[in-house]
Amino acid sequence: MTSIAYIGLGSNLGNKKETCLKALELLSGIVRVRKVSSFYCTEPVGFRDQEDFINAAAEIETVLSPEQLLAVCLTVEDKLGRRRSARWGPRSIDLDILLYGDTAIATPHLSIPHPLLQTRGFVLIPLCEIAPHVVHPILKKSVAQLRKDLKDPHWVVASDPLEDHEQEIRHHLPC
Repeated sequence: MTSIAYIGLGSNLGNKKETCLKALELLSGIVRVRKVSSFYCTEPVGFRDQEDFINAAAEIETVLSPEQLLAVCLTVEDKLGRRRSARWGPRSIDLDILLYGDTAIATPHLSIPHPLLQTRGFVLIPLCEIAPHVVHPILKKSVAQLRKDLKDPHWVVASDPLEDHEQEIRHHLPC
């Protein structure tokens, strides 16, 4: 049985957009990437003394369980040089499962929906672009409503629309 899930992507080291595109390419070998938001340049949250981030969101279709999808995300992060040093610190790539159907999971290793989804502009703005009507399974509000209610003071600015990379994405991702 297939499920629809949403992945948040972020990078603030090296060639940020290229790293996000490579992550999408690696994911597309395992899951079906259905939609990808534009890229957004975003202010760091938490640990502020670091470069700005590039963030995006992707809608995927998968037969993997949430736990298996987490393992895939961690493997992709490892392949792209992710090193876990400081919490909220610089990273080559960060892949977070934001939503997985209407599933709610809370274990020591996995929380779905992502527990901070509704508080972060760098997550909600790209997610709202591709999934405004999707409903948060715990809060029972659409992504568009969560975006409207957002109080996050950190800036989020459209970088390049994904269309600028359309040829590259179409080359790497199955349609």
